Amino acid sequence: QVQLVESGGGLVQAGGSLRLSCAASGRTSNSYRMAWFRQGPGKAREFVAAISRSGERTYYSDSVKGRFTISRDNARITTYLQMSTLKPEDTAVYYCAATTNLYYSTSPDNYSYWGQGTQVTVSS
Repeated sequence: QVQLVESGGGLVQAGGSLRLSCAASGRTSNSYRMAWFRQGPGKAREFVAAISRSGERTYYSDSVKGRFTISRDNARITTYLQMSTLKPEDTAVYYCAATTNLYYSTSPDNYSYWGQGTQVTVSS
């Protein structure tokens, strides 16, 4: 089992940057594949980025590729989402998620553990 806690959300202007953190705790908390999802008002939960257990492989949605970077620390306790060149359409509640599944997935259904979410608002 693993517990996830996000932090770092807030209000930023378009073109600005923000760094989200997801701290994991619990038994074997460093043995999970991690991902970030987001959900805007009236929209379905959307895949943003994922990272392997080792941190060597990363994946991004087309909408954020080149602007966002997912990473994790060497101890694999904290997962980060560095967001730059933010746009108003990036406004959403951002969630980190964890899975023990072996393979990369963009589907929320394949992630068993979720944080509480953190609000990111990008103003024009």
